[in-house]
Amino acid sequence: MSSKPIIEIKNLGKKYNIRHQKGGYVTLRDVIMGVIKNPFKFAKQKAKEVAGISGKEEFWALKDINLEIKRGEVVGIIGPNGAGKSTLLKILSQITPPTTGEIRINGTVSSLLEVGTGFHPELSGRENIFLNGAILGMTREEMSKKFDTIVEFAGIEKFLDTQVKHYSSGMYVRLAFSVAAHLEPDILIVDEVLAVGDAEFQKKCLGKMEEVTKNEGRTILFVSHNLSAIHGLCTKAIFLEQGQVAMIGETKKVIEHYQDSGAKLRATDLRMETDRGGDGKIRLVSFHIENDMDEKTSSIESGKDMSIVLSYECKKLEDIHDVDVGFTILKNSASICILHSSYSQTLFNNLSHEGSFRFRIDSTPFSEGTYDVGARVLVNGSYADNPKRIIGSFAITNPEIYIKKGYKTHPSSMIILRGDWSHTPPKYHEK
Repeated sequence: MSSKPIIEIKNLGKKYNIRHQKGGYVTLRDVIMGVIKNPFKFAKQKAKEVAGISGKEEFWALKDINLEIKRGEVVGIIGPNGAGKSTLLKILSQITPPTTGEIRINGTVSSLLEVGTGFHPELSGRENIFLNGAILGMTREEMSKKFDTIVEFAGIEKFLDTQVKHYSSGMYVRLAFSVAAHLEPDILIVDEVLAVGDAEFQKKCLGKMEEVTKNEGRTILFVSHNLSAIHGLCTKAIFLEQGQVAMIGETKKVIEHYQDSGAKLRATDLRMETDRGGDGKIRLVSFHIENDMDEKTSSIESGKDMSIVLSYECKKLEDIHDVDVGFTILKNSASICILHSSYSQTLFNNLSHEGSFRFRIDSTPFSEGTYDVGARVLVNGSYADNPKRIIGSFAITNPEIYIKKGYKTHPSSMIILRGDWSHTPPKYHEK
């Protein structure tokens, strides 16, 4: 293995300008009328925009990133949503330029970042294989030798001469990964896109990545929320948080640090939350999740038991009866939404001044990813507490268990949560 790093990153930063437009959309007619009625005001506004001082906010997706990756290393990149993982990979793939810093890459790069990245939708699968090979500098003769192997691995022989714009997302991923892995780049960059494929193909891809690193000495950068896959495949891990490197080192230690950090972030204190409705007879004060050993955690393996714990405070017990607790679980900005209320099982009475409402979920029926939680409390049919914002989040890992139980990779909103509600006194929480 060469001592010279295959990837060198120095003081890397990526800044985006977020523009805030007041009001609704503006038509061409509005612009023309604005110029005619008040040309000086229009010119002044445009001058501000050019100077960068009008309705613009700077957001650093990455800041001060310094990394060295050696040839043949398999590096996992982990972190919460919005940490900058995909931005880093896009810069390394030369899809987007950095704002500051420099990158030196000593080899060829093949990327699999999003479904269909690098494919021309109007071309067939066959034509896109040769196109990708040409981009990587391979001759037609070299491509012809690898062609049958690529097609066999992807398993899309029937659709080889179909335009890829007609492919399903799963077919896209199968062909894209097969092309990326078999064209022998020095560096293979893979984002979370593998989550689109089925469990069998995911396993096949992980096996292929392991093969190309051990037998062929190629370098892999792998972004995934599947921590078990990161642990099994990667020799080194990078934990990104808020656009910066929070930790880099041995995979197991980095994952443990990430999970501990996530537990602190996601065990949410709600006492200072002011944006909430309700009459205040009961107030939710904290949220966290627990595993099947009743231990606080930030992530749960799909298919295993978990508990949602909502702690509360109540000043006057005389008016408290028929308490209904409910929560929502959201994924991908509510593209998946699970609603659950205690009303169908139990209405709580005889509460203490403080304690916790707990919902034990049997065999967690969620696919891999990050989920946000909202909550509300009703007393005798009226809102007592209704926080307007997300109160916390948790991660689901290891989708193999999920799929073995017969669930689909992308569940619909019609998920039935099997479990039981309970009320626990404060002494339990103090243990």
